Amino acid sequence: MPSAREHDHGRVRRSYDTVAGEYRTRIAGELAHKPLDRALLSALVEETADGAPVADLGCGPGHVTGWLAERGVRAVGIDLSPQMVALARADHPCAEFRVGDLRRLPAADGEFGAAVALYSVIHLAADELRPAFAEMRRALRPAAPLLVAFHLGAEVRHMAQWWGHEVDVDFHFLAVGDVRAALEDTGFTVRAALERTHYPHEAESRRAYVLARRAAP
Repeated sequence: MPSAREHDHGRVRRSYDTVAGEYRTRIAGELAHKPLDRALLSALVEETADGAPVADLGCGPGHVTGWLAERGVRAVGIDLSPQMVALARADHPCAEFRVGDLRRLPAADGEFGAAVALYSVIHLAADELRPAFAEMRRALRPAAPLLVAFHLGAEVRHMAQWWGHEVDVDFHFLAVGDVRAALEDTGFTVRAALERTHYPHEAESRRAYVLARRAAP
């Protein structure tokens, strides 16, 4: 019998499988309206060793992975939802996509020269942050940059309806200090953290970005 934690991640997977098509329709073009995200992604690419692959962890329909690939990056998108990955592969043949869990990444040790995790850690319970960041560290090369984005707060929002679909998924809002501590405890050096309000087309929440670097062995 699956554990309670595996059951929770099964709920997340099924929920994103359910909304995958609608999610792509609504979200796939969002980077065009997010200048700060584009700037941070560009900064991350500049700090990535030439030719090193960049992981998009929790890639959804692959719009960020595709954006990176269009700029000459060897981009690899990883997502828990097989339906999301299927859409991403169809829409962005220039990139690679894998089905996988943040806690058990389908990646070799030190495979990636950088990684982004944009609003994917929000589906992890508080005690899963450190194991997930430790797994990211394992898959990153020494000194590789990592960009993490999340909703700010201390609440857990449950959704049973999402764009007219029945789902069962929790969104964990996080504090910058907690994310920073989890990163530092798992072998990252935090280099920058910033906050912003939501854009007009986004759900209402404050957002945070933390830019870190994998420490040397």
